[in-house]
Parts: sequence; C-alpha cells; structure tokens
Amino acid sequence: MEQTAPKLLLVTGMSGAGKSVALNCLEDLGYYCIDNMPPSLLKHIRLLSEEENLQYNNIKHFAVVVDSRSLDFKGIIHAIHELKALEDFEVEVLFLDCNDEVLTKRYKETRRVHPLQMKGSILEGIVFERQALKDVKEMADYIIDTSYINVNQLKREVFKRFSRDIPRYDIHIMSFGFKHGTPMDCDFIFDVRFLPNPFYEEDLRPLTGEDQAVYDYVIGRKEAQEFVRQVVDLMHFVIPKFEEIAKKQILIGIGCSGGQHRSIAIALKISEELSKTYRCNVWHRDIDKINR
Repeated sequence: MEQTAPKLLLVTGMSGAGKSVALNCLEDLGYYCIDNMPPSLLKHIRLLSEEENLQYNNIKHFAVVVDSRSLDFKGIIHAIHELKALEDFEVEVLFLDCNDEVLTKRYKETRRVHPLQMKGSILEGIVFERQALKDVKEMADYIIDTSYINVNQLKREVFKRFSRDIPRYDIHIMSFGFKHGTPMDCDFIFDVRFLPNPFYEEDLRPLTGEDQAVYDYVIGRKEAQEFVRQVVDLMHFVIPKFEEIAKKQILIGIGCSGGQHRSIAIALKISEELSKTYRCNVWHRDIDKINR
C-alpha cells in the first residue's frame, strides 16, 4: 500500500486571534507542533518528513506557526508557495482572524505588547498587521474568526476541523490503593472496597488483579458487573458534555485497600468496555509497592 505524505498545517493570522490556543489543540490531536518558526527555516522542516524520522517519532502530522513576529511577510507567502509545490507534505494553511475592536480589547486586558505596535498605539499595530497579512489570508485553506467565540468554542472548532483519523477522546484509568494515598489529579475516583477482598483467600493473596484467577473472582460477582455497567454508562453520559467544553481526556481512579486485587480487576474491565468507543490507557499505580 502506498504511504500518503505527512500533513503539514501552517498556522498563521492576526496576533491575539488565538494561534496559541489552536496550536495547543493540534498538539493534543497528535500533531508535531512548532511555534514562531521563521519563514526562511520552513524549508528545513522537510528533514522531519524523512521516513526514518516519521517511523521513529511516530509522526503523521505537523503544525507550524508562522506569523508577524518574524517581520518577514513576503517570506511567509514565499514559504507557502514553496511548500505547496513539494510532494513531501500535504500542505494546508489555517488563518486565525479577529476584528480590530476585539483585538484591541484583548491586548488592553492582557497588557501584552502587540508585535507590530508603533508609537504606543495598539490599534496602529493591528491595522498594519492586517494589511501586511492580506495576501496570506487569501491563500488560506481555513479561516476561523474568533471575534465572538470563547476559548472553548475555538477548541471545539479546531478539533472538529482537524481531528481527521485521530481518536477523538482519551480515557486514562488508574488503579490504586487507598493505603498508599489518594491521587490528587483524577477527574473521577471510584472506591471498590465494597467488593469481597481476594486478599483473604490464601491462594489468591500473592496474585494481582492481572492474574486470571483474581480477575474472575472479582468480575464474576453480580455487584461488580453492575458497578462496571454504571461507571461505563456514566462515562458515556459525561464525555459528550466534556467535549462541549473541549475537554479531550479524563483520568479515572479506581481504588481498593492495597491496589493489588479489586482495583486492578475493575480497572481492566472498565477499560475493556470503554475501549469499544474511546482510546483507553490503563495502568496500576501501586502494583510495584506490593511486597510478595
């Protein structure tokens, strides 16, 4: 099967229009991202497209911000023409726009200095930049106007346009033992100490929830199966709500007493069920702390 060329998305546009937000979203989508690259160096990005680099770093997509900070407006146009003429990449241009009034307000609120601000006038810099980027905007494949949308709405727009074949949501599931401390960074924590503990079964005590005998002991119970079903149903309910605010991943903690038996088995089962719809990653925080 013939391998398709890697995708290169050039991100440009008005300063203060949301390029940093867009770049962060693209990084979450798996793009290899570079910010504020001088147009004269863009030709060297071809080195990243070499087959050994793509395979070694698992790179499929690139996103590069080129904008007014370089002060090389003709160079941006030349670089776009040059890259689109190559066969190394599938090249597209995203232009972030915003009206003058809103941009002026944003700069005043953040007290940032506009990169083209002259004689102390924010508006003068904005007007100069808009004129300088006029031809670049006409070359854009995508234009997103952020004048009247918030950060979460911009994130959703970027995810919608550029997610392509990349999984839309990541679920991280961590088993742990409460006696080793409750994790602080979980979005959800579920306590499974209500389930019978295999620790008190002599033949199961030295094993973990990764062993089939322990897994079957825990998951074979009706209350465990009902618990898993309810957690999975909850995730199917909340994840679309999270997507509305452009939250693209969650961390679920599954805790039992020591993090050896019940939490591991339940975490594995929940991951098995949710992986039918989402990309899941499961790991066991405290399994290495267990003294066998």
